[in-house]
Parts: sequence; structure tokens; C-alpha cells
Amino acid sequence: MSEKQLQAIIAPSILSADLSSLADECQKLNDQGADWLHIDVMDGHFVPNFTFGQTVVKCLRKKVKGFFDCHLMISEPQKWVKDFHNAGADQYTFHYEAVENQEQLCKEIKETGMRVGIAIKPKTQIEDKLLQLIDSNLVDMVLIMTVEPGFGGQKFMQDMMQKVELLRRKYPKLDIQVDGGIVCENIDIVAKAGANVIVSGSGIVNHADPKKAMAFMKERVQFFISDNENQIQQQKD
Repeated sequence: MSEKQLQAIIAPSILSADLSSLADECQKLNDQGADWLHIDVMDGHFVPNFTFGQTVVKCLRKKVKGFFDCHLMISEPQKWVKDFHNAGADQYTFHYEAVENQEQLCKEIKETGMRVGIAIKPKTQIEDKLLQLIDSNLVDMVLIMTVEPGFGGQKFMQDMMQKVELLRRKYPKLDIQVDGGIVCENIDIVAKAGANVIVSGSGIVNHADPKKAMAFMKERVQFFISDNENQIQQQKD
């Protein structure tokens, strides 16, 4: 984990887009202000739904520029690292619950040049093993799921903010992502808790003005980043 300047990052979930013209929809989101494109990969086993695979990512990469944030909601994510790297993924986020040797998988992802993300389900607690991975600089981002993974349109779980707050206190410069039920109306809750990477599906894609929604979310997240940094500086002084 590098000592970089923390930035607000808005990552609309393309699962909510019109899948019949996905490349055009992705490019439109980029043009409207998306920082990343969040690509939900589901295998029907780890979660009860099927979505995209590496072949879709590869096809999109031929036509779409920008950062591909791939969220692997799959069993045995260690089997697909090279495939997603070759397809054009920029970040490979696997579920902590899906593997036993998370450290080895992090190393394998790092070796490809992709960023490493670790996601945890709502019922999974932040344990010492995860904190040790972050401390070892093998993890670029932690994704706190604010709904049960597998389907869009679920209600935001505000009690997950305790996990965000814990991580932010310990790691001021870590990218912390939240995913699930995030809309303009609750963006302040996640931003104040310390999340800086925002995934939103229907909250952006189905918004009357996606460009305005992304700009608003980014402004609010950046406000709380700056506010938190000012508080830390005052404590030092």
C-alpha cells in the first residue's frame, strides 16, 4: 500500500447498463465522468447469479478506454488471474471468503501488474489475517460490501460503515471501496465513514442525469477526504 494522496473515485457498475450495447454504454459512462468502470463477475456458484466473464472484458477492452475494476464474485478466483490480466483488467478484486491462502493469491495478482483488491461480505468480520495482508503492502484496496453480493437493487446496509471506519482509522491512505445500494441520498454516510471509492449501479446508471450524479458523489467524497485530512493535521499540530 503506497503513501499516495487519497482521491475520490466514482466507479459505476456496468451491470445496471443496457447490456445490448454494453461497449457504447461504458464509453458513455466514461464521457460522463466515471473514474473507473466496475465490472461484476459472477459464476452462479459463489453467488446465485451469472454475469460477465473474461471474454466480455476482453471484448470491451477493444473498444473502451479507462480503468477496468473487476469484482470477482466467484469460487476459486486463483484460477482466473492470468485470463483477466490478458483480457485487460486493471484491478482484480477477489472475495476473502473464496480462498484459504489469500496471501499467495495477492502475490500472483501483483506479479501480473494488476492492482489487488479484497472484498468481504456483510457477515465477514475484519480479522487480523486481513489486517496483516494490508500491512504487508500486498493489498491496494479493500471492498466493503454494503449488500449481500449477487444481485443489484438491494437495500444499503448502513451498519457496514463500522468496518469502513475501522479500516480508515488504521489506514489513512488505503483505497476503501463500498458497493451496494449507494445513491446520492446516502453518499454522505459512506463518505463520512471513510470510503473513497464508490460503486453505484442504479444510483448512477438509472439516474435522470448520470453525469450530475457522479459529479455530486465525487464532490461529497472529496469533501470528507479533505475534512478528515484537516482533522488529522490539527491533531498533529
